[in-house]
Amino acid sequence: MPYSKTDYPVSLTNFMAPVRHKAIEIINALLADGNDEQKAIAIGTAQAEKWAESRNKPIRKKGK
Repeated sequence: MPYSKTDYPVSLTNFMAPVRHKAIEIINALLADGNDEQKAIAIGTAQAEKWAESRNKPIRKKGK
């Protein structure tokens, strides 16, 4: 199931929008390559966090 900026896994709810969007991009690419959905979400989330850290971007919304 491809995800979008308005329809994404619940686990991404507390992420800042740029990080969430990067995770969605990665997850969709992994799904297109035939990866399992849960595995794609886990990998996409981890890679988006690394992406944000390397750019000194906040990862999660404050207080989350």
